[in-house]
Amino acid sequence: MSEPREAPAMRNAVDFAVVGDNILDIADFAIEKYEFTSGTTLSEEVREEAVERVRDALWEMVKAFRNRRKEWRRKLFDAAD
Repeated sequence: MSEPREAPAMRNAVDFAVVGDNILDIADFAIEKYEFTSGTTLSEEVREEAVERVRDALWEMVKAFRNRRKEWRRKLFDAAD
């Protein structure tokens, strides 16, 4: 009986540097949309806080997606086993 092989290295399907840039773009867009639809202009301090809150919420979604991906990879290996 042969020795078990090490699991192959899985490359990242997502470039998180790009995701980070996109998250900041999305946050800026969402704030600009809010300002346009509400007819107000946020102060720089409020805008920075809003960007931070939107960014944090979106990164939480990214973390959840990463965890789901790990779970799916585990299921694939379990099924193949």
